[in-house]
Amino acid sequence: MFGKSENRDDYQAIHRPVGGMARKLANGFYIDTHSHPRGQLIYAYVGAISVSTDYGCWVVPPQRAVWVPCNVSHAMQACGDVEMRTIYIREDAIPKELQTCCVVAVPPLLRELISEVVSMPVEYDEGRDDLVVKLLLQELRPLSVVPLHLPMPTDQRLAKICERILEDPANETSVQEWSKSIGASERTIIRLFPEETGLTYSRWKQQARLMAAVRLLAEGCHVTDIALQLGYESPSAFSAMFRRALGMSPTEYFREVPAG
Repeated sequence: MFGKSENRDDYQAIHRPVGGMARKLANGFYIDTHSHPRGQLIYAYVGAISVSTDYGCWVVPPQRAVWVPCNVSHAMQACGDVEMRTIYIREDAIPKELQTCCVVAVPPLLRELISEVVSMPVEYDEGRDDLVVKLLLQELRPLSVVPLHLPMPTDQRLAKICERILEDPANETSVQEWSKSIGASERTIIRLFPEETGLTYSRWKQQARLMAAVRLLAEGCHVTDIALQLGYESPSAFSAMFRRALGMSPTEYFREVPAG
């Protein structure tokens, strides 16, 4: 589409501080765990992308992007057919606010700046193009509240629970039942979840369902089917949970673009 390389390695040693790349990813396309010398802004211009790191998982629709710092291992998966835009930033040009993995809001101005940088030549003009890049860097700011972040525990016993829930978000296994299968008491599980993830067990499980819901919405699934698949009693119960968490209904979510 833009006549530029779709190989991430081709953007790591370029002379300019910023490089932009576009790729089309089919639904379910998986990019295995990797890292690179430059920081990466991962943005789905169309569709949604799931990003996984050792620090947590994110699912971002077109109103959000995920920032992954230099040399941080991460994997990605397309949720629905995705038009990905990715920006690679040299370490000395990264805004000071972007030192850890985070979600960045993408209002209309930043959306257009990302598209503009992606369309530029790799060795872009130091005049007008350089000013566009500087404005893009100025507009990159982390969100203080990240409703689609799922922090992962380091404790291997909790990790087993989380892996099972991620495989089946409708899983209704109780803490008592988990304690018998992972070799930890109920009290230990209840105590460790907030210590390891910042969320209670029930809140972590709800967050996992919310992220699964966003992935399914991006893939074009109907709200009724999603509600049943995730274990909700009715579509209205699922929609109420979604609205409480994200401030809008499931059908509104992919249409909403923040003003700033």
